[in-house]
Amino acid sequence: MMLGRIVEIADNNRHLSVYRGFLVVKATDGDKKELGRIPCDDICALIVNAYGVSYTNNVLIMLAEKGAPFVLCANNHNAIGMLWPIGGNFEVSKRIDAQINAKLPLKKRLWAELIKNKIAQQANVLRAIEVPDKPLSALVSKVRSGDPDNVEAQAARRYWTLLFGKDFRRDRRGEGANALLNYGYTILRATVARAVIAAGLHPSIGIHHSNASNPMRLVDDLIEPFRPYVDYQVYQLLQEGVNDVNPDSKRQLARLMYEDLVTEAGMVPITVCAQKLAVSLAQVYLGEREKLELPLIGAPIILGAIM
Repeated sequence: MMLGRIVEIADNNRHLSVYRGFLVVKATDGDKKELGRIPCDDICALIVNAYGVSYTNNVLIMLAEKGAPFVLCANNHNAIGMLWPIGGNFEVSKRIDAQINAKLPLKKRLWAELIKNKIAQQANVLRAIEVPDKPLSALVSKVRSGDPDNVEAQAARRYWTLLFGKDFRRDRRGEGANALLNYGYTILRATVARAVIAAGLHPSIGIHHSNASNPMRLVDDLIEPFRPYVDYQVYQLLQEGVNDVNPDSKRQLARLMYEDLVTEAGMVPITVCAQKLAVSLAQVYLGEREKLELPLIGAPIILGAIM
């Protein structure tokens, strides 16, 4: 299973085109020189995080053919738009039919699985930084089908304070740690979106998220168990004195997608783990399995290669 590369264009005055199987990046000012080439087959997502970027239609066609999402970011590093292909799996119609017909009790059970895993992974992060994790780990067993008591929000209030200090507030428009989290989640969102498309599922048909204006509801459901790994990387960056989104912090957050998680199948990169989760969801919808394939609960965080 090919991992691919997440490619980000973060500088203005850039032009993208496709030539003989390569994504070609050129400057649009000065002598308009070529800055680099990337094999199209290696690209799993393209993120544009600058306003002064132009591209040919062939770039979008190439991405659609490869099943790679094209992500547009605002100046707060949040994804505000995403282009994805209309087909990504030979069973796409069958799987989307099963997705549409999934009953509410099943969706509630699946959401509880995702939230239990997310809270357990948040507790893992606290253990990794040697902070008491009992305030979170004690909440895992309290998550009921559909999480009617909103244990997820209770865990979040405790988690952010323990991770970043009592004065921290999660703000999607904020700077510092918030901007780093925004960027990390954008990378993660693109990774999960590609996995959803490849699994033959429709990204707007969610399990729990139901905002009518959100075309990525399923993606936002499935990223939940992986968010704590972004949080952990942001914590490490802050400890190193990095508190803004710069070329180096972007590279570290992008490389995070290729770090291994502990699963029942052994050590698996986050990109592959996202693919396995999306495929397992399709199989649950089709009645081929009972539970989602998630990172192991209680397994230690192993992200040493990028530190």
